[in-house]
Amino acid sequence: MAKSIVIIGAGIAGLSAGCYAQMNGYSTKIFEMHDKPGGLCTAWQRKGYNIDGCLHWFVGSAPGLGLYDIWRELGVLQGQNVVNMEQFYRIEDSKGKVFNVFCNIDRLEQHMKELAPEDDRFIGECTGAMRRFTRFYMPADKAPELYSPFDGLKLLLKMFPFFGALRKWGRMTMDDFGMHFKNPLLRNAWQSIWFPEFSSIFMLITIAYLHNKQAGYILGGSTKISQAIEKRYLQLGGEISYKSRVDKILVENDRAVGVRLADGSEHRAYYVVSAADGHATIYDMLDSKYNNDKIRAYYEKFPIFPPLVYIGLGVNRSFNDFPQIVSGLILSLEKPVTIAGEERKSLSVRIHNFDPTLAPAGRTLLTVLITSNYPYWKSLREDISRYKEEKERIADAVVSLLDKRFPGLAAQVEMRDVATPVTFHRYTGNWQGSFEGWLMTPQTVTLNMSKTLPGLDCFYMAGQWVQPGGGLPSGAMTGRYVTQMICKRDKKRFVAMTP
Repeated sequence: MAKSIVIIGAGIAGLSAGCYAQMNGYSTKIFEMHDKPGGLCTAWQRKGYNIDGCLHWFVGSAPGLGLYDIWRELGVLQGQNVVNMEQFYRIEDSKGKVFNVFCNIDRLEQHMKELAPEDDRFIGECTGAMRRFTRFYMPADKAPELYSPFDGLKLLLKMFPFFGALRKWGRMTMDDFGMHFKNPLLRNAWQSIWFPEFSSIFMLITIAYLHNKQAGYILGGSTKISQAIEKRYLQLGGEISYKSRVDKILVENDRAVGVRLADGSEHRAYYVVSAADGHATIYDMLDSKYNNDKIRAYYEKFPIFPPLVYIGLGVNRSFNDFPQIVSGLILSLEKPVTIAGEERKSLSVRIHNFDPTLAPAGRTLLTVLITSNYPYWKSLREDISRYKEEKERIADAVVSLLDKRFPGLAAQVEMRDVATPVTFHRYTGNWQGSFEGWLMTPQTVTLNMSKTLPGLDCFYMAGQWVQPGGGLPSGAMTGRYVTQMICKRDKKRFVAMTP
């Protein structure tokens, strides 16, 4: 009889763990608090618009990366339409100057040297690193915990040519990276693309993947991805119970034996895998009984991706005058504006004119991401009327700012939707409303977190809280990894198959 596995959460990590477990002969059931799959890889409908809450680019969209094989095994890429970005970001300063972060490295280098000949040397260094990383592929097929000495030696030899570049750029934050430019447009632009404490290595590698056309965009966005993996899981014989919040992980004699739902029902299994929020898993579902100083330090000291206010706008406008296939637009404001209690000097906008599936014909979805403070919104929501008023004020402010850049836009807005950090927490349980787990800083970029907890048997964790950097790749990979670890424990040969 097949051993059973209970999986908490039908996000990408939970679905991945379920798919691979089913492929390897286990009987699995996923319990999901929401009414749809995907977790943070999600979208929602408003007045005919599909507001995508996740996808910007999709690492592993083409052959050459190990992730490509994983996505194929999970049934994601089959039959999908993938477009490749021409520009990573377009940055417009308050004086009308424009810096285009082209995905083609040669074009990017030429553009930067034209804008800032005084930075010729550093431009050559960073674009040279991007070219080097076009040949850099981290293995994704095997859990690091299962590496043999021979595996480690092979990895060492494979990584050896990149050690210098990894060390140099991995230690450099985006703030430090920007400061290397004498030109104020480039300096401010690079510092605004990602969070200041973010490791620059992630940015360089991302542009390398975009250059190789291995990080395209799947038309239909997050919904297409989540539904594809859900379909694959169900076809493999797995079960999902939606609207089923897990309150506690059942433990007997320091062994996880199942889960108790919010409705009081208990569901037992040989193994338990939590692909849910890490903080909720450790501190709530397990009452912090299987914790140690190392894990506590993660949650007390490590920075997380800051929570977002996520504004969706449905606009009766085609935006044919704006370049298509641009991942994001960053607008520097003439004067700082206070939004959600904080002063803002720029606005990050995404014009989804490259994906006609997200809006009715002739119309366009715009999304605006504003970092915010979870306690601020948690306090506000104690008074629903104040909470709603603040959301409306933010929508008004954003529409007014965008109308200055795109005259006439304010009158063309026919849908407005504002999601806050509290919204993200309510629907996904993600700690402090963070959208992507641990921030990839120079301190965490090489960190390998444990997928088990001290003293607790038959229990595993998957997802963005056990792998810094977050995103869809961490979900798919760690779901695969915990299945490999279970197979190893049961002395079973791990198998993976493509439909």
